[in-house]
Amino acid sequence: MSKRIALVEDDPDIRENYAAALKKQGYDVLTYANRAAAEAGFSQRLPDLAIIDIGLQDEIDGGFAVCQQLRSLSKTLPIIFFTARDNDYDTICGLRMGADDYLTKDISLPHLLARIAALFRRTELLNQPQLQSDLVQCGDLLMDSNRMTVSWQNQPIELTVTEFWMLHAIAKFAGHVKSRQQLMDESRMVVDDTTITSHIKRIRKKFVQIDKYFDRIETVYGMGYRWKNSG
Repeated sequence: MSKRIALVEDDPDIRENYAAALKKQGYDVLTYANRAAAEAGFSQRLPDLAIIDIGLQDEIDGGFAVCQQLRSLSKTLPIIFFTARDNDYDTICGLRMGADDYLTKDISLPHLLARIAALFRRTELLNQPQLQSDLVQCGDLLMDSNRMTVSWQNQPIELTVTEFWMLHAIAKFAGHVKSRQQLMDESRMVVDDTTITSHIKRIRKKFVQIDKYFDRIETVYGMGYRWKNSG
């Protein structure tokens, strides 16, 4: 049975182009041009995944409201913000409202499709047994690459799919420096250095919220990042 994707996007050209591309991949696609239409649709039937623009017609933050409604209806439904707005404030707001990933519209279609596939995979695997081969453990850090879950000091940390794979690249080989190119390769992204820096900052902040003394992600200037071993 085909997965049903909701695309909430006010630009008709973008909406139709991405809807056509998703349908080519075998997905059922529902499109909505504004918050009211999306919320009415979701109250009738939930999609399997939602892709939401933040600015919707005359509502500059309409997408945030759509995300909040979806999260109130389902705690596990995958949500991707897909927007032209690339700043820390909007990203953090979006993730705090429960989005699973935050992508900017300059990314490639294959990247978006990879994110969608990864979120569906995570949803399907959440209830399956944990395998030792999927685990990365560095002291208080535990990562499960199959479920894309992370915990620090036995407390869960909510990372986007992009953040998860960046952290996984660093932590899997603790003590080794990972270049920005390697982080892009691991997370299947093509972005500029500023965007990678923003992702790393957000990952650090999430750990610091649990452990104010957290300092394991080290910037190695001119080279990249590494996970510091304790001691």
